[in-house]
Amino acid sequence: MKYLLTGVAGFIGSEVCLALLQRGEEVVGIDNLNDYYDVLLKESRLAKLHEFSNFIFRKISVENRDAIAELNAEYQFEYIIHLAAQAGVRYSIENPEAYIDSNLVGFGNILELARKQSVRHLVYASSSSVYGENGKQPFSEQDNVDHPVSLYAATKKANEAMAHSYSHLYDIPATGLRFFTVYGPWGRPDMAPFLFTDAILGNRPINVFNHGNMARDFTYIDDVVDGVLLALNAIPTKHGGMMGSSLNDTTACFQVLNVGNSQPVKLMDFIQAIERFSGKKAKMNFMDMQKGDVPSTYADISQLRTLTGYSPKTSIEDGVQATVSWYREYYGL
Repeated sequence: MKYLLTGVAGFIGSEVCLALLQRGEEVVGIDNLNDYYDVLLKESRLAKLHEFSNFIFRKISVENRDAIAELNAEYQFEYIIHLAAQAGVRYSIENPEAYIDSNLVGFGNILELARKQSVRHLVYASSSSVYGENGKQPFSEQDNVDHPVSLYAATKKANEAMAHSYSHLYDIPATGLRFFTVYGPWGRPDMAPFLFTDAILGNRPINVFNHGNMARDFTYIDDVVDGVLLALNAIPTKHGGMMGSSLNDTTACFQVLNVGNSQPVKLMDFIQAIERFSGKKAKMNFMDMQKGDVPSTYADISQLRTLTGYSPKTSIEDGVQATVSWYREYYGL
């Protein structure tokens, strides 16, 4: 099999897998289908993938070392796209052990699989959360990321350091993708775009943190999929990777890349877009900033653009309209 894709029932994972299957690639997808959010939504995403004969699914947790070893014995992969993780900044405050198990132990198991199989390229999910309270914007891969403000962010920063060490020691080409606030149809129910759409259409109030003084580099799922697939082909070499980052040097086939829209949107403007396309006014509870959160994110995508020609195409208006339309259809409203 050519590809292993972890977190295949997740939001980004399912859409990346669908794109690979549609172009005829063979994919083994794994996911543990945990109940962090609605399992039925995950199964609905998987149902789209099961329509393809070139797709194999295994229900596996990445932190299960024996199960990953069985994959190593059964298949030979050319590429690994590692998107499985315990997600969510706020949940990491409530349940830190889940992040240690999935994001640290699990990533270590995937690195070992990549080493044993000598894969052509390991692409893995990092996060814009690694930038923490960085005051300089837009966020650049060359910025210092030594001050994460959540355990989730700390595990993603650790993933980048772990990948760098494996790349240096074992010549594994590795690319970490720092995703910026991904939204769209089939999105995660724990993220603001879904939460706001769900509540506004259901005539329930929404919690607006930092009293609405927030901005996010909202990135539509189709543009994120394009970024992942383009990065997959931009295999780093010891002398061809991105130079200048605190985690890059000429001793490793390694790079980290921002995947964002590079057009931050004020949170209140995003809410107003949902109001327009839902035809309903939001009832808002204005609240203080939550622990682990940051007021603004803004991606510098020049590195990915230079390497691959990446250019996000979806406007907030089009993206929000598609999201609200999907929600209505999926939930039969």
